[in-house]
Amino acid sequence: MNKNLKKGLIIAGITVDVAVTIFLFVVSIIMLATMPESKNEIDTTKFIGYLQGNPTVYLVACVIPLFALLILNICLLALYVKKASKKAVVLEDLSEAQKEAIRKELLKDMQEQNKQ
Repeated sequence: MNKNLKKGLIIAGITVDVAVTIFLFVVSIIMLATMPESKNEIDTTKFIGYLQGNPTVYLVACVIPLFALLILNICLLALYVKKASKKAVVLEDLSEAQKEAIRKELLKDMQEQNKQ
């Protein structure tokens, strides 16, 4: 897969994920903040009123997708951390001070092995 295409797909996926999550949170907050005290006062002709009048639809349309996105994001984060931690350190990535510290440690270990 082309590297630019893969990067574009990742950015698009993150954008869609964030947009859907924000939309569902905003709908949930508006629905809960404007909840009337009695069921008779709910205006079911509007979207928010319909969700207030039908809690099963709200559960299926907002709550379950939010939990699914949360689980998906946690799994993707775990995969990313696992992938990032497996990257081998290349000698060119180290600074001169780190290289010198490794040299000294290796020389010290070799001298200890020769003494034994």
